[in-house]
Amino acid sequence: MKERIVRAVAGTIVLTSLVLAYTININWLWLGVFVGVNLLQSAFTRFCPLELILKAAGVKN
Repeated sequence: MKERIVRAVAGTIVLTSLVLAYTININWLWLGVFVGVNLLQSAFTRFCPLELILKAAGVKN
């Protein structure tokens, strides 16, 4: 369950950053870059801050 939530949140943030960059300011793309880099590093290190937050909130695997 946690993995699905992480993917959904990451996708939502990336899409939101694209909409904000298009409508407000191009610098909102840096939010999407941050999420992408975080996903990439988590693939190698198996460390994801959102998973820690979800674990603390009591979300099951």
